[in-house]
Amino acid sequence: MVEYAVDFKNVHKAFGKQVVLNDVSCRIEKGKTTVIVGPSGTGKSVFLKLLVGLLKPDSGSILVDGRDITQLKKSELFEVRKKFGMLFQDGALFDSLDVAENIAFPLRRHTRLKNKEIMKIVEDKLDQVGLPGIQHKLPSELSGGMRKRVGLARALALDPEIILFDEPNSGLDPVMSDAIDKLIIRTKEHTKSTFIVISHDIPGTFQIADHIIMLYKSQVIAAGTCEEIQNSTHPVLVQFFSRNSDIPIDQNYVTGKLDLRPYVTGELAGEDAD
Repeated sequence: MVEYAVDFKNVHKAFGKQVVLNDVSCRIEKGKTTVIVGPSGTGKSVFLKLLVGLLKPDSGSILVDGRDITQLKKSELFEVRKKFGMLFQDGALFDSLDVAENIAFPLRRHTRLKNKEIMKIVEDKLDQVGLPGIQHKLPSELSGGMRKRVGLARALALDPEIILFDEPNSGLDPVMSDAIDKLIIRTKEHTKSTFIVISHDIPGTFQIADHIIMLYKSQVIAAGTCEEIQNSTHPVLVQFFSRNSDIPIDQNYVTGKLDLRPYVTGELAGEDAD
């Protein structure tokens, strides 16, 4: 039986008159890597903020391991957040702290481990991301790719059930981007965690994903395996993954004339199986 780590049910979120997510329903399978893709401004970052409770939806429910986080008290939500690790676009390291203390930060905040135990975890996580022996370096001494690796080590520090990646390839050259993709794959092989990745990197998406969810014009228009997405004849998917800016689909991006809802099918799109 398939288990879902995350279940969005009819989630709506707007800022004033601007609708960011419109009746979004989708499921993310536990223990798998799901990549969320879509054009800029389609609500991908808002999706992550809703998932960790930094924003609250106007309507709908968000289940994390079966608990609706939209109904939780602050203290309960704080406990749920311990399930998550997060790799930000730029690594989001504290410039005034060395690498060891950056990775140790969540351990000091959420555990009562002794310093010796914390430093052992720091060492282990740096080994895991391929950066042994850099504990005392400052973020300013690291390349962009190294900063991302340290950010991943910090995300792994508490051995979270769910790890969120916000555009892990952003700002990297193709070679380093491929290296980060392979690191994500290797990391996944050694953990039972659920990986949720926001990405614009098309080659990387198919390299790391078990499942893909596509957001377009504030809605989920497709959800499925890599093979299902690659074989789809949906015009927006074909254009997006072929990186083709030719009309007429490009004009429909602007005019909103394309009817998308019939293409949303399957369990991952939040529908129950027959």
